[in-house]
Amino acid sequence: MTETSRIGLIGLGTMGANLALNIAEAGHRIAVFNRTAEKTRAFHAGAGDLAPRIVPTETLEAFTAALEVPRTILLMVPAGSAVDDQIAALAPYLSPGDILIDGGNSDWQDSRDRAAALAAKGLLFLGLGVSGGAEGARHGPSLMAGGAREAWQGAEPVLASIAARFDGVPCAALFGEGGAGHYVKTVHNGIEYADMQMIAEVYGLMRDGQGRDAAGIAEVFAHWNKGPLESYLVEIAAEVAATADPGTGRPLLDVIADRAGQKGTGRWTVIDAQRRAAPLPAVEAAVTARVLSGEAALRAEGQKLFAGEGRLGPLEDDALASALLAGKVLAYSQGFTLLERARQEEGWSMPLDDVARTWRAGCIIRWRMLDDMAGALAQAKPGKPLAFAPAFAELLSEHVPALRKVVSTATLAGLPVPALSAALQHFDQLRQARGTANMIQGLRDRFGRHGFERLDRPGESGFHGPWADGED
Repeated sequence: MTETSRIGLIGLGTMGANLALNIAEAGHRIAVFNRTAEKTRAFHAGAGDLAPRIVPTETLEAFTAALEVPRTILLMVPAGSAVDDQIAALAPYLSPGDILIDGGNSDWQDSRDRAAALAAKGLLFLGLGVSGGAEGARHGPSLMAGGAREAWQGAEPVLASIAARFDGVPCAALFGEGGAGHYVKTVHNGIEYADMQMIAEVYGLMRDGQGRDAAGIAEVFAHWNKGPLESYLVEIAAEVAATADPGTGRPLLDVIADRAGQKGTGRWTVIDAQRRAAPLPAVEAAVTARVLSGEAALRAEGQKLFAGEGRLGPLEDDALASALLAGKVLAYSQGFTLLERARQEEGWSMPLDDVARTWRAGCIIRWRMLDDMAGALAQAKPGKPLAFAPAFAELLSEHVPALRKVVSTATLAGLPVPALSAALQHFDQLRQARGTANMIQGLRDRFGRHGFERLDRPGESGFHGPWADGED
């Protein structure tokens, strides 16, 4: 009798192939299928010592027949219609109780809808956010799942075995029904946008404002990565800055065009935050910066049209590090606020401290500070941002003055720091008990009779200015 496989994987692109090797290395027998049979054969031939645990198949019928029942199938195909097409192609070979897992970067609303549609057919579904890139997929990603608990219980033994670990704890968890997992991954990616943008802004201040070369900047990032800023993104910022271009021998950063791509998850995060009326200014600034990075000709024209930058005032490395630290904390705080809003509105069982724990290793935004964030979020009062937790309020009180100095110095020199500026402005709004929205309400009432509340009559609303006298 032929031995069956514990799990099957469809889609042997970079992420799928690395996940398949990870699963096999964790001791699981895995069946694999790719639309192009030649790719399946090449993958199996190159699997080395892991090949005996990998079952290559060339038809969906053979693929599903190679799996234990109930079947567990991980889809690693492009997000969107490709997922639906693959599910439809599998349908004739599936049985009630089978588990389908979408490990791509799908829109969380698509995952919610797929979970409901498949449940009506007796099939189980998990929308699985996978973070860590190719390296993480191969050696231990962070896994964020959404779907029925029964589906998670069936898939967890395999998923937990391949996930990254922090102090021995797998960075894999179920965060609620339907699209909860892909939602957490989307917000992760939004924070990632802000984090990378802030790193790029500090790099720009050192390059353009201080005239440092890439090698010197690499040394600064490497030094920072030994302290509170220790994180994957700061670590690889040092690596990228220190890398030479093989073709020219020049610093690699000096030959890379300043046009940043994006796959859409940052925009999704911003759009969802607007829909939920949750403040997310650092991510919004980062997404806008990426859009403007694609307008190279326009920026070149602007440089000729307007006066050049002024001289950057003195900024010590410690001030730059403190500014980056404060900006990152504020960006993460904004992200967790959005997650809390979504948790309440969608009814997801999504403890924010569990989210922070899942991000401690394997994922792109892993940062030593996330362990402290997990502890703070576990003790946080409902509705209060991470920035208000005692430990982080103290940290921000210490480091925001440097953020203020860096933003103001850069602004006076005409050097853009949009994400750091947005983080600072949000912080200042949070600490202003009486803001200026009273003027907005006055204007809205004057031109549109929208009404306002009064400070001297709390709990009542619908008041108007004297311009409304005599109107019906």
